[in-house]
Amino acid sequence: MAQDTRTSLLDIAETAARSRGFDGFSYGDLAEASGIRKASIHYHFATKAILSAALMDRYHASIEQVCTDIEARHQSVADRLAALVAFYRDALGGGETLCLCVAFTISRDSLADEVKDKIVAFRAMMTTWITALFELGKLDGTISAISAPEAEAHATLATLEGAHLAAHAEQDLAAFDKATKLLLAR
Repeated sequence: MAQDTRTSLLDIAETAARSRGFDGFSYGDLAEASGIRKASIHYHFATKAILSAALMDRYHASIEQVCTDIEARHQSVADRLAALVAFYRDALGGGETLCLCVAFTISRDSLADEVKDKIVAFRAMMTTWITALFELGKLDGTISAISAPEAEAHATLATLEGAHLAAHAEQDLAAFDKATKLLLAR
């Protein structure tokens, strides 16, 4: 039961963080949503810093698996890139939510150093994966004009994160689509 409660609390906290940001929810909110007392939440996650670190660990592992799944399902680099863009688009929940990394970054000053480090590690993992994608793209030719894979990976991640913010601000997926249109056209 403890693991189920822990997982449930992580699910509730992730939903809250992705829709309202790190500063937009409290243990009181989690208690209300989960139906358990705040003291019970503190049993599982003594502090919000510990909770947010656990969220980032879980998110990191989950997105690594998404990348692995994309590689398994799509042979061409163009299809893999399109699948990554689609994954980020789906994570918007119609413009109501952000990916966890972006949601936490908005509240960077409120985060524990450990969580900031986990965000940096997550972004490094993503840029490494996208760099490998562009390097492979130079070989398979399904993406046009690849000149500097690592630089393009950083630009791609920034585009996806920025597109998330634009769509969230407007609560409209069209903002995401406009921001990623050139990326997908390659």
